[in-house]
Amino acid sequence: MESVELQSAEQPRASVARNAGIISLAIMASRVLGLVRDQVFAALFGAGLQYDAFITAFRIPNLLRDLFAEGALSAAFVTTFTQTLQSKGKEAAILLWNRVATLIILFIIAISILAWIYTPAIVRVLAPGFFDVAGKAELTISLTRIMIPFLLFIALAAQAMGMLNSFNVFGIPALASAFFNVGSIIGGLLLGFWLGPALGLSPIAGMAYGTLVGGFLQFAVQWPSLRRHGVSYHPMISLRDPGVHQIIRLMGPAIIGTAAVQINVFVNTNFASAIIDPATGAVTNGPVSWLSYAFRFMQFPIGVFGVAIATATLPPLSRSTANPNYTEFRQTLAHSLALVFLLCIPSAVGLAVLGRPIVALVFQHGKFTGFDTVQTANALAAYSIGLAGYAAIKVLSPAFYALNDARTPMLISLGSIAVNYVMNSLLVGPFGHVGLAFSTSTVALVNFLLLALLMRHKLTRLGGRRLGSTILRILAASAAMAVAAWLVNDIAGALPLRGLALNFVRVTVAISVAAGTFYLCCRLLRIEEAAEAVDVIVGRFSRVLRRQ
Repeated sequence: MESVELQSAEQPRASVARNAGIISLAIMASRVLGLVRDQVFAALFGAGLQYDAFITAFRIPNLLRDLFAEGALSAAFVTTFTQTLQSKGKEAAILLWNRVATLIILFIIAISILAWIYTPAIVRVLAPGFFDVAGKAELTISLTRIMIPFLLFIALAAQAMGMLNSFNVFGIPALASAFFNVGSIIGGLLLGFWLGPALGLSPIAGMAYGTLVGGFLQFAVQWPSLRRHGVSYHPMISLRDPGVHQIIRLMGPAIIGTAAVQINVFVNTNFASAIIDPATGAVTNGPVSWLSYAFRFMQFPIGVFGVAIATATLPPLSRSTANPNYTEFRQTLAHSLALVFLLCIPSAVGLAVLGRPIVALVFQHGKFTGFDTVQTANALAAYSIGLAGYAAIKVLSPAFYALNDARTPMLISLGSIAVNYVMNSLLVGPFGHVGLAFSTSTVALVNFLLLALLMRHKLTRLGGRRLGSTILRILAASAAMAVAAWLVNDIAGALPLRGLALNFVRVTVAISVAAGTFYLCCRLLRIEEAAEAVDVIVGRFSRVLRRQ
């Protein structure tokens, strides 16, 4: 009997690794395009007044997205939709979606109208220092109002993604965000630099309208897959539906629980907007941009590894609680966390060691200067400390929702926001924007540890000893990798090359040697998840080659 139970628990583990591999490839394409998008901004606008204003303006609908769309709604909706699909069938699940979608559309339209009206007040709370720089606050307000409708598109896209994941379709939903980047780049350049002058749009305003094009594409590209699964939309409202009640009940605390990192970034923007340049004694342009560019590199492993694993994990966790089978739940969750640490700890080490050549290679073109590279790389090193924590939270928070417990992540997040504010107050003076990045990383790690301890208490055990042993071996392999990367980077710096060519050689050779060193150390240290991850990647590429 025990062997049968263990065998059934192995199936979700295998599906998590396999589906995470699919999602990782799709998200990798999206993150690469995201870097291209930021390269365009770096070359055209640098790290100054206009990009500070754009990033802050985009952060407002982005924060609302985390609060009401992709974060809270996605976790609550996927859990409830999967359980309804499992227990009542597809017809009842699609009916639930119609009811939820109608409520979400009405709610977000109302929120968007309020946000448009109160944009000046929101900007003053988010970035008070901008009002001390001529024209900066006014530009931020204008760009915010342009991008507010982005929230509706992304809410619909998040629901579409959740449904397709519940139908075990992962590739198209994960690739959808790549269409956002393509739409925002092409749409922004067309509206900002080609049609913009004739329409009276400034280049930065055209880029803001480009985000709306990208948001629409992110939803639209998923609709054909939904149609193939029998999904159609008919407006309807039913507040008596028990599934709607469950989603609303989970969303309330999940609005806070899922968005801790985003809220902390909000607070960081507030502090960063008012950083004083010691040379001039005036508010400086740049810190908001440096933090944003640095966090873009963080989003790559968080998305490719953390979000991919979390997205692949939530449906089997929800099915385990619908049955219920808590042995399967525990093993799936512990295995997913081990995969997160396997992939994110070496990523964090690599970003810290190779930060400067990586930032220079990607962004140091056009108006983005060497000084901007140094400041961005310093912030990246501080952010990388919390990378594994960021990614693990993506897995742990939805796991609580699968257990119909949104209160625990909410309480931890409330505490983390308070701690982040206090740490920012202490660190921003002596360390500037780097102190803000370090504060966010520390809070993410503390948040993860508290979630893990409380999940262990809830499940009575979580395989903590085995997971701890795996983490220690991953740290040892990452330390060896760091030494190899540092040596190669140092030796490559002596080559008779300059600029882009030198940075390209330093980054590509150092990453190749570091990856090889890490994999060999994993094999020597017998880290099982490393072999599994390689098998998934090699197997997927082998199948692609066989089809050609």
